[in-house]
Amino acid sequence: MPNLAGSTSQLRDFGIACQAHQVAIIGAGNVGRTLAQRILAQNLADVVLLDIVPGLPQGIALDLMAAQSVEENHSKIIGTNTYEDTAGSGIVVITAGLARKPGMSRDDLLHLNASIVVEAARQAQQYSPQALFLVITNPLDVMTYLTWQVTGLEPQRVMGMAGVLDASRLQAFIAGYLGVCPRDISTLVLGGHGDLMLPLPRYCTVRGVPITELIEPAIIEQLVERTRNGGAEIVQLLQTGGAYYAPAASACTMIASILNNQSRLLPAAAYLQGEYGLRDIFLGVPCRLGCRGVENILEVQLTESEIEALHRSAASVRQNLEQAQQSG
Repeated sequence: MPNLAGSTSQLRDFGIACQAHQVAIIGAGNVGRTLAQRILAQNLADVVLLDIVPGLPQGIALDLMAAQSVEENHSKIIGTNTYEDTAGSGIVVITAGLARKPGMSRDDLLHLNASIVVEAARQAQQYSPQALFLVITNPLDVMTYLTWQVTGLEPQRVMGMAGVLDASRLQAFIAGYLGVCPRDISTLVLGGHGDLMLPLPRYCTVRGVPITELIEPAIIEQLVERTRNGGAEIVQLLQTGGAYYAPAASACTMIASILNNQSRLLPAAAYLQGEYGLRDIFLGVPCRLGCRGVENILEVQLTESEIEALHRSAASVRQNLEQAQQSG
C-alpha cells in the first residue's frame, strides 16, 4: 500500500502564515515574468518581482499593472532591484540563473547557476525568514539542495518545481497520441529533473484506465523518451532559450496549493529521509503541498527495476551536488 510519510501535526510549529499572501519572484526572465502574470491573473497573491538588471522588473511590473486594469484583477505587483522590497513574503520563488542553449544539458548549468541561487536564497531569507522556498533554476534538484543548505530551514519548507512540469509533458504527449482531453489523463514521474527521470507508465491513466491497456509498449517508450528530452526539444527549437509557459504554469499550481492550503498531491523535488531507500537528497516524488510546505511524501510501490532506475537518477544528482559544493 502507498505510504504517506510524516504527519501534518509535525509541521504545526513552523509558523508559516498562509495569510501572508505575498510571493517574491527572484529573476525576471521569461519564467519569472510569466509566473508573475499567472499569479496576478488568478488573484493568488501580491507579487514582488526582483532582478539585478536596472529597470527590467520595474518595466515588467508596470506592464502587468496595466493588464490588470483590463482584466479587473486586484492583486498588486512591484518591480525592484533590492531585496529589502521582498520583506515579509510568504513564498520565495527562485528562477534566477542562466537558461540553456542548444546542445547544453541542465547539468551544464551547474557551476554557472550555483552561486546565483545561493546568493539569492541567502538574501531573500534575510528579509523573509518565515517564507517557503520554491526553486525553479536548473539543475533543479541540486539548486534546491543548495537553497536548503544555505538557508538552514526545515526541509519541508524548501522544494523544487520539476515533477509537475515533467508529468504535464507526459500528459500532453499521451493526450496528443490518443486524441483525448489532457484533463482526463493522470501521470506520474519520479526522480531527478534530467535525462534519468523516471516516468511510470503503469501509474498513468486515462479516466482510471491504465495507458498500458490503451497504447502498445513501443509507443509508450517513445512517449517516455520524449518526456525525458522535452526541455531539450524546446531549447533546440527556440535556439535562444528554454521553456517558460509550462514551467510557470507548473509553479503556479504548486503556489496555489500552498497559499490556499489545498494539500494537493503533486510531484515535487522534496528532501528524502529514508523514503524510497534514499537519504539526504532532494528528488522528485509525489507530495502533499499545503501552507506549511511539504506536508507528506507518498511512497508508491516500485518494482525492483524501477527502484534501480530511481537510485541511478539519485546517484547522478549526488554527483552534481558534490561538484557544486566543491566549487563553492
